[in-house]
Amino acid sequence: MIGKDVLGIREMTKEDLLEILDTAGEMKKILVGNKNSDILRGKTIVTIFFEPSTRTRLSFEMAAKYLGAHFGNIETKTSSVVKGESLIDTVRTVEKMKADVIVVRHNMSGAPHLMAKYLDASVINAGDGLNEHPTQALLDLMTIREKKGFFDSLKVVIVGDIVHSRVARSNVWGLQKLGAEVRLVGPATLLPKTFEKLGAKVYYDIDKAIDGVDVVMGLRIQLERQKNGLFPSKDEFSKYFGITEERMKLAKKDAILMHPGPINRNVELTSKAANATYSVIEEQVTNGVAVRMALLKILCERRKSNEISY
Repeated sequence: MIGKDVLGIREMTKEDLLEILDTAGEMKKILVGNKNSDILRGKTIVTIFFEPSTRTRLSFEMAAKYLGAHFGNIETKTSSVVKGESLIDTVRTVEKMKADVIVVRHNMSGAPHLMAKYLDASVINAGDGLNEHPTQALLDLMTIREKKGFFDSLKVVIVGDIVHSRVARSNVWGLQKLGAEVRLVGPATLLPKTFEKLGAKVYYDIDKAIDGVDVVMGLRIQLERQKNGLFPSKDEFSKYFGITEERMKLAKKDAILMHPGPINRNVELTSKAANATYSVIEEQVTNGVAVRMALLKILCERRKSNEISY
């Protein structure tokens, strides 16, 4: 059973994942309907992002509002953090303003886990360092489930900047818990062999990796996290590891193309591939709101029913 917080996919069971996906399916009915519910009436959700974000932060805001909750956002560049206030003091202050759920993104791995130890409020990890991005993985799982209907025996390839990707780590754990085979492919400088310890199959030839898969997932090249050049140029990366229409033909005929966004077009994947009928990138965005609605609902209902101690 999901506890007080949602900190990572690694800690979740298969049953936890399925509960969230089932709930997200119900939330999507609200999302594509009148977008008006009072499920979280009287609850307060606050986001604190120490890194830039558009999709994740906004989707949490929309999720909270669609469910009737109060919503607040802290801009860290203009908060007391810049005055030297500690992370714990900041979030405890927010909690004392009666926040029920605090959603945090931080550039340090483990920051949300540390926060959760000091707070009675529920904490949702919206991405921590190079560790995890659980809500992105959950929306990816939801999209795959909608398109394929199952996970057992599915073959999923994740392409690109694996070493810097918290999305990749969360997806590897989530997909394997649900029975899928995961392949990772990228330049050796962005994909150490140590990733085999996660249970995934490691490739350095994209054509071999894509051959016969059901799902192709591209990743953003995270240049802001790379202090040293880990590949010669964007053109070189695109030539050897870019997802193209021709490479998509190596996958199964009904394969889908995914990407967490934002996309560096004609680097990680071509515009033609991104806009093709097999691309579900825009659907991932919609499902991101549904998944976050589901998490807020589950956590707030458990707090109300005292199923968790806090």
